[in-house]
Amino acid sequence: MFVGALVCDLLLPPEVGSLKGKRSVVRPLLADLRRLEVAVAETGSLDLHRRAEVSVAVVAATADRCREVLARCERLVADRPEVQLLSAHELLRSDTDE
Repeated sequence: MFVGALVCDLLLPPEVGSLKGKRSVVRPLLADLRRLEVAVAETGSLDLHRRAEVSVAVVAATADRCREVLARCERLVADRPEVQLLSAHELLRSDTDE
């Protein structure tokens, strides 16, 4: 069993001037990521209007499957015109790691 995680640091557009405006950008992104059958949450920069950290987690039988799903998630985020993907960090662990 493998567990994969992806942490994305996002820059939101200048017109996002409130936390309510931020939610209107981040919520649809989270919904689209969930359609890829992953767990997803906003995990950082919670009090900043123009920044967001979104994390994705997946469990799969193989490392290749985890990487494939996480790559698809990263592409989905990178292709969103309303956000700029500043960085993406991937983490992969197996049940045999110590």
